[in-house]
Amino acid sequence: MKLFKNMFFVIAGLIMTCIAFSASATVPIESFGAGLMSVDMAALAFGGIIVNKANLSILFQAFKSAFNTGFRGTDASWQRIATRVPSTTKEEKYAWLGQWPRLREWLGDRHIKNLSLFDYSIKNKKFESTVAVPKDDLEDDSYGVFTPLMQEMGFAAHTHPDELVFDLLSKGFSTACYDEQFFFDTDHPVGDASVSNMQAGAGDPWYLLDTSRPLKPLILQMRKDYEFKSMTNTDDESVFMRDEFRYGIDARLNVGFGFWQMAFGSKLALDQTNFDAAIAAMMAFKSDEGRPLGIKPDLIVCGPSNRAAAQAVIDKEFVDGGDSNTNFKAVDLLVVPWLT
Repeated sequence: MKLFKNMFFVIAGLIMTCIAFSASATVPIESFGAGLMSVDMAALAFGGIIVNKANLSILFQAFKSAFNTGFRGTDASWQRIATRVPSTTKEEKYAWLGQWPRLREWLGDRHIKNLSLFDYSIKNKKFESTVAVPKDDLEDDSYGVFTPLMQEMGFAAHTHPDELVFDLLSKGFSTACYDEQFFFDTDHPVGDASVSNMQAGAGDPWYLLDTSRPLKPLILQMRKDYEFKSMTNTDDESVFMRDEFRYGIDARLNVGFGFWQMAFGSKLALDQTNFDAAIAAMMAFKSDEGRPLGIKPDLIVCGPSNRAAAQAVIDKEFVDGGDSNTNFKAVDLLVVPWLT
């Protein structure tokens, strides 16, 4: 009987040793969808995690990885029509807009252009998005539910410049650019003349652009890039008062217009006739000195309502029952859901 009791205590001791060892081990957690992570085994003892500094740090890295996955997951459309310009202050001036850097034969003194002729500036704005995660949900093993939300936040940050850029493009008929005229207007001053880069009408707008140059028709001015942050310190007011953790993103940036000569806006029907007229108008643009600017439209931008019309103009090789389409593949097509 004594021998049996001794064997019982030995076996019990071995079991307790194994349990103690397992409590200090780690197990992989792949539910984050953001690579192989690990948390303390003891944290999962009751179906959730122990909310402590170490585990919150691991969760932040997992959420940040999910955010980065969403941020990198899609192609941004704004890059096709806007130039990203770094900013080092709250406002940047673009006095040089309107001064086309074209060469001339050097006869006599240099011909110096005055870059202070225009007073166009872009002021940076602050943007943010924040979500609150209840502490109870983390303790109850609901953290995996929030991972897709963090990934969606990354997607929202990645596409936010799209919203800004194409919203500004749509407002070009009523928003001034560097020459104090609307970006799309009928009387841009060029030398002693007035030049139009628009077709007036009542339909859904479409846009013809030259995106081949270093400075594109629009400007994305970036002061502070999108950054993922958290408020998880137990001394934070939101954690103490509301028992919740906060995760968010913020950035400082804004958008503005570049050269109006690189863009043409129309509210007429998107057909062969109006498309040809827009092409001809853009290619005829000249500088203040009367020299051709060499504008070559390479992109048509429209919303979903004009998609089929745009495809009929540039994607059909034959029209009118068999005639060759002179505009076949003349430009690329970009259909943007942010536009009408």
